[in-house]
Amino acid sequence: MTSKPNEQQALRKNALGLLSIVFLVIATNGPLTALVGAVPVSISMANGIGVPGSFIVAGIVYLLFSIGYAAMSRHIRNAGAFYAYIAAGLGRPAGVGGAFLALLAYNAIQLACYAMVGFFLSQELLTKVGVAVPWWVSAACIGLLVHYFGYRNVEFSGRFLGFLMLCEIAIILVFDVAVVLNGGGPSGFTFASFKPSSVFTSGFGPSLVFVVGSYMGFETTAIYSEEAKNPRKTIPRATYCAITAIMVLYAVSVWMIIVAYGESGTLEVASKDPGNMWFNMTSRLVGKWAADAMSVLMITSLLAALVSFHNTISRYFFSLAREGIVWRGLAKIHDVQGTPFVASIVQTLLGLTVIIVSGLDGVDPLQGLLPWASVVAAVGMVAVQAFASLSVVGFFRKDKRGVSLWQRTIAPTLASLGLFLCLWQIIVHVDLLSGSKSIWSTLVPWATLGGGVAGAIFAVWLKSARPMLYNNLGRVLNEV
Repeated sequence: MTSKPNEQQALRKNALGLLSIVFLVIATNGPLTALVGAVPVSISMANGIGVPGSFIVAGIVYLLFSIGYAAMSRHIRNAGAFYAYIAAGLGRPAGVGGAFLALLAYNAIQLACYAMVGFFLSQELLTKVGVAVPWWVSAACIGLLVHYFGYRNVEFSGRFLGFLMLCEIAIILVFDVAVVLNGGGPSGFTFASFKPSSVFTSGFGPSLVFVVGSYMGFETTAIYSEEAKNPRKTIPRATYCAITAIMVLYAVSVWMIIVAYGESGTLEVASKDPGNMWFNMTSRLVGKWAADAMSVLMITSLLAALVSFHNTISRYFFSLAREGIVWRGLAKIHDVQGTPFVASIVQTLLGLTVIIVSGLDGVDPLQGLLPWASVVAAVGMVAVQAFASLSVVGFFRKDKRGVSLWQRTIAPTLASLGLFLCLWQIIVHVDLLSGSKSIWSTLVPWATLGGGVAGAIFAVWLKSARPMLYNNLGRVLNEV
């Protein structure tokens, strides 16, 4: 992979269409990983059969968010996405704080995905081939593969992720259709999962801990705005399409698994054998081949999510470097591929370092690395989303730019209130994510938010120490 850097600090233009961006977003979201991994735990520990309704509620909040987000995207084109949005709407210190939080969150969720893919790949190699490979070795090998896709041009990644996503969604739809053809479960079809009495129970707040995390990744539409075809139309449409597709896919598929087992059967299986909840029912209704395919696609789902998160993080580094907040070398673009290849290399090295150190130190991937990384990711990303929604109100406050009151104020305000509520629920129920009730687990969310405060303080320091650089924050793209 010979590099031919150039100094033009702009990403490849007109590289992605609507479907490619939607594919990238849904791949980041990892539907199969969320359904197989998070849903059974949410059913057993939260509001039970009301989880499909929780997905609808969260989807509505994010659709409200996307209304203001889409309106603002017509005026902001920057690979730093949330950083650029918050800086433009709430000021430069808040923007840099948001960037620090977003980087923390994205790196954390990537580490969580590496922990899972390392564990499941090693399990597959042991059961199918009889070869015992440490989880961190499997994860490191996947990390090198992810780097290759991050190095290649974004169209290549988009096609690859699109293929994996279609396979992933296909097996989910096969399961859903099988439930319908089977006439449902023991009680046939019931809509109890969507009744307010089932959704808004004492477990509704805890369900948001898992459900909101399952939507993580939709905001990456804006990260590809510099590489999108006709971004003024493509980015808003891609955002709406991605959120709607995620909401419908999750709500319907979780409803189908509940219908298949029946209300009482669902709660029993989710509590006793959550890891095999989907595999067992898929094997029963469709066949063992489908369960085996689902097991393999679980790994490719994680691979797709890792590639997408890698692209996201490298573009954040690129955006911050282009503005001089971090080392400017990270803003170098590959002459042939049109990708931020130096940022990609740094991102890969950081990830591999944590993976290898964790493995050599004997850290358990699912009980050690995964829970803590999930806490940081959930807290950091929901906080950034909440402030990004508020930034829409700030951005249009002095200049309405022809945008309606609903788009510029009402919808983003409602979304920010909903997101801050979700953030509070995550902090209050952090033990569900971390699996620990220790004092340290309660401090991790606040330490994560402290990373954003540190970023804001750094920006304030720049204002006095490097005023020219500070005054240019969030505006570099206008000069490119």
